[in-house]
Amino acid sequence: MSALEFTLVVWAVAAVAGFLGALTGLGGGVVVVPVLALVLGVDIKYAIGASLISVIATSSGAAAAYVKEGFSNIRIGMLLEIATTVGAVLGAYLAAFTSTHILAIVFGLVLLQSAWQSLASSEPDHGPAIQSDRLARFFRLGGDYPLLGKRQEYGVRNVPAGFGLMFGAGALSGLLGIGSGAVKVIAMDRAMKIPFKVSTTTSNFMIGVTAAASAGVYLSRGYIDPRVAMPVMLGVLAGAFLGTHVLVRARVRTLRIIFGVVVFALAIEMIVNGFLGKV
Repeated sequence: MSALEFTLVVWAVAAVAGFLGALTGLGGGVVVVPVLALVLGVDIKYAIGASLISVIATSSGAAAAYVKEGFSNIRIGMLLEIATTVGAVLGAYLAAFTSTHILAIVFGLVLLQSAWQSLASSEPDHGPAIQSDRLARFFRLGGDYPLLGKRQEYGVRNVPAGFGLMFGAGALSGLLGIGSGAVKVIAMDRAMKIPFKVSTTTSNFMIGVTAAASAGVYLSRGYIDPRVAMPVMLGVLAGAFLGTHVLVRARVRTLRIIFGVVVFALAIEMIVNGFLGKV
């Protein structure tokens, strides 16, 4: 494969990854890393470095559009990012003392359950707005988002549970070197009762922060190759731009199916890599 062909293939793969990342709030790494490492033969460390760049690109490209459209809840994102960052620091510290193989398998099993819940959900696209509980009202986390040509208000509940799940998401990210967008979406959607579109868009807003910190470490160690990272970044930006336009008009049930399928694939990847000792 020539350099031009390699670049075009990587760009196309990254565009698909950016599209899925913008729709699901997971970031593009779910698709980029396995394709680069398993199909194109890129060293796994360079694949992860390029993946981190793709997550930053997804967050930057998609989050800006979602904030402009009024979907992302910045107050929720800033609050929960505290837990994710602290968890990531702790996870990175514990990585030297913990078997990541077992953690990867357990994490994969949790994601399988989450994927099943997402695929089996029969929740309507919209329903009566819930009321925020006392802690959510204290932090003024409730908001509204565009729905059927008007602004639909929503409340937030179970902030401590969501905060704890975000801490776990950050810890898993630090331990396993993976993105934690799946856990972030699940925490906001399931635990905090935030509408699914707001959960995915707020996750897109958040994931770039953690990825930027990790990318700095990979850059200092020489694991970000511009020949790989550049087409990945450009492809992800193109895919994320398209994904933002699709999400605005998509039905929640369709988004849940896409989310469930992608998370299922991520779960299988984590379980297999855990058994094979590759994580």
